[in-house]
Amino acid sequence: METEETSPFRVASTVRALRFALRRDAENGGDAERADSGERSANERDKLWFKESSAKNLRNRDFLAPNTVLATLYAHGQVPPAVLSRILTLRGNGVLPVAGCEVTAEGLRVSVDHCAAFRGVLCGMAAYLRPAAQRQGCVLINCPALHAKQAPPSPDSLTLGQLRTILIADHIGALLRRQGYSVSFCPGLPEESDIINYLRTLGIDWPAVSVSWTNEDREEKIRNILENCTYREREKERGKRGSKGEEMERGDGGMTDEVRINLKRVMEEVELHGYDPSLGTCTVQREALCHLAQLDRAIEDFPVSMATVLHVTSCQDEFRQQQTAMLWRAAGTTATQRLVICGPVKTPGCQMSSAQYLQLRRAQMKDASEMKYGDQVEGQTWEDIIRVMTCATVRFELLSTVHTSPVTLDVQREGVVSTKGPRGGVFVMYNCARLHTLFSSYEKGVEQGLYPEVPAGTELDFSALKEEGEWLLLFNYLIPFSELLDQSAQALELEGGGARVNLRTEQVLSLTSYPLFISLPLPPSPTLSLSIYLTSEPLPHLFNQMFCRLLLLKALRELYHNALDSLNLPPIPQL
Repeated sequence: METEETSPFRVASTVRALRFALRRDAENGGDAERADSGERSANERDKLWFKESSAKNLRNRDFLAPNTVLATLYAHGQVPPAVLSRILTLRGNGVLPVAGCEVTAEGLRVSVDHCAAFRGVLCGMAAYLRPAAQRQGCVLINCPALHAKQAPPSPDSLTLGQLRTILIADHIGALLRRQGYSVSFCPGLPEESDIINYLRTLGIDWPAVSVSWTNEDREEKIRNILENCTYREREKERGKRGSKGEEMERGDGGMTDEVRINLKRVMEEVELHGYDPSLGTCTVQREALCHLAQLDRAIEDFPVSMATVLHVTSCQDEFRQQQTAMLWRAAGTTATQRLVICGPVKTPGCQMSSAQYLQLRRAQMKDASEMKYGDQVEGQTWEDIIRVMTCATVRFELLSTVHTSPVTLDVQREGVVSTKGPRGGVFVMYNCARLHTLFSSYEKGVEQGLYPEVPAGTELDFSALKEEGEWLLLFNYLIPFSELLDQSAQALELEGGGARVNLRTEQVLSLTSYPLFISLPLPPSPTLSLSIYLTSEPLPHLFNQMFCRLLLLKALRELYHNALDSLNLPPIPQL
């Protein structure tokens, strides 16, 4: 069990402690009735403190309780001295050490003890690179875009919107595995098919099945269950009634004897919330039976009480997937089902398949490499570099935006893949490569006797870390990383959240966008001395600062590697 001294710092723990310190007098004193009179909701009462994140505000404070909040807690907004004293002496598991607090024109501002925070994080970095808690459970991630209609999809028939759902599904799986879940994917795809090989090119290890594999027996079993279930509409019940759902399910692939299921009754009797009220009645088609059979097979070994199914689908196909979820429920499944809805992918002025998109980005990456390195760009190593950079570009373009929002891509052939944008894959992989160069240079310096080994963090004076960018890196990126890893599981476990779930998959990627080489400049070329990090000759009086900065950048490198692991991106091969 973690002790107060070893418990890693958490923003959430610190905000809770600050909230309690601020509200305790108000709740116990004469203002308690006014503070809790119902003028503000419970959610609003929780928003007493705000963590700062901008460089401008972090120069003066790390947390702020605005004057509007203080006015609701205390007469005339006057904070009692006892409250200020209590804030200055805050202690507790995960609570950041407070260096000072004062009431200003903006409100009550609190500053963290930077030196103690650097020491606590950099001397125990492993705790900040893993989820705060390991969970148990089984998650099946279903990707409707990959379910066969007449035949499995091909890279040429796969739309960019469908590709986005697959990448998000793969990313969610990696995040949930990090948190302890057992994760499986559905459907299985024919081994060595074009679509399997295409996904492998993008670093996606999707489950494969034998080309001769068939699920017809299970399809027939599910059909029989639906034919005899209580939700089936008989001819006399149906009459002339029609529904949106029925219309969407008509077409090719129908069966000789129609089976219509009243999905509205399923929703109402099982008390499922968040589904489209117009689901109505739908006709069960062969395509739907194939889909249900795949799901049923994928989940058969899961403990029912621990099983959750995530349907990762596009907004255009949400209605159809809701139908499938309700049909599966009517067929007897009791697994919890949630929908991860993905916004569309737009390519103004151009229609492009997933295969064409990958080819375009690879060609642009090769052109950019040849422009910079000329004739050096040849051989297997460069092929591997271009492949990794292309995968990084594709993943960041389609995953860096909130998954419910649309993504707009520039797919003009004459365009150049940007290396400047802080949210781009090239930018992040470039940062990783530069950090590798920095530590390789330092290790060579140690071998040559130019620098000593980095001592243990407990032997260093972290007051040497005074640069604005250094605190930004720690406070905005390193400390919150573990808490962000927890967010997807917390959203998944939220009860009463309805059919949809927002897993905030873009959050982890946002932590890789730190503009390292702006706030903490490195030299433009690996052949130059390493600027403020490594000195060109032994200067013992600067070693402490150099060691502190190296520990900080080592922590950033580990954060990058952990984040990129969730994208199945390998490091850039070294030339």
